[in-house]
Amino acid sequence: MFIDIHAHSYWQRVPFSNAWANPEELIEIYDKLEIEKGCILPVVSPEIYFPQSNEDILNMAAKYPDRLIPFCNVDPRAMANSPKAQLERPLQYYKDMGCKGVGEVMPGLDVMDDRVQNLFACAEKVGLPVTIELAHTRTNIFGMYDEPGLPGLEITLQRHPELVIFGHGPVFWSELSVLGTPAERGVAFRLTGGQCGRLPEGPLLGEGVVPKLFRRYPNLMGDLSDGTPWNMFMRDVDYAAKFINEFQDRLFFGTDYCNLAIGTNIGMIPLLKQMKEEGKISEEVFNKVARENAIRLLNL
Repeated sequence: MFIDIHAHSYWQRVPFSNAWANPEELIEIYDKLEIEKGCILPVVSPEIYFPQSNEDILNMAAKYPDRLIPFCNVDPRAMANSPKAQLERPLQYYKDMGCKGVGEVMPGLDVMDDRVQNLFACAEKVGLPVTIELAHTRTNIFGMYDEPGLPGLEITLQRHPELVIFGHGPVFWSELSVLGTPAERGVAFRLTGGQCGRLPEGPLLGEGVVPKLFRRYPNLMGDLSDGTPWNMFMRDVDYAAKFINEFQDRLFFGTDYCNLAIGTNIGMIPLLKQMKEEGKISEEVFNKVARENAIRLLNL
């Protein structure tokens, strides 16, 4: 029923990310959730996770070709740490090896950093979509920094009109609505360890930047993984249904599965089913978001 646009897996446990599923565990969870197959996104930037190789992901997909779809990833600081690095070379290589996208891109740099923009330009040249993680601070967090209102993302969409960009994560989805405060865009990490901060809650305060960007830029897609879009949708289910109907061809179901403790608790699944049962979205729209958009965009 579903195709997962965003998941993670390690072959073996690593010291920090020791709750991440291996491929067999992930497929077992997929079976329980009626997920036909999923995109596996490698972690390559070292700011918070232990990096893994693109070859790991390719090997997973080769072992389970009917269940796992490989993405590749290249840190924008690779190959000389320069905005002139020829990153299109490894990207083309991995595309030829079967990778369907790039990401998730989340180095501790500004989204407007010339090295990041070079990565985007190279992905655009090669013809691979990119999944991004943005950050709301420059320290004690991971992802690429952007200001409230996402001006860096908008400039990126303008600069690279042929580059398909998946908006993902709390900094992106929190701006579905007008912000209460800039800090509620995401969580940070305490200096002594552990997360702090809050996600937006209560009624939506009015239409935010994200729907405006969707209307302006047809190369922007919505990655509905990781719980933050679900959190925003649950604040106003009627508006969520309106948003899904308006952008039905550019929204993609996802889990961001990276913690076995989550189990089968993926809130977007019952929410989408409930919207369909209540007539807020049609079966056609449900199927697009659940799987058909991924089949079309990734040429599955």
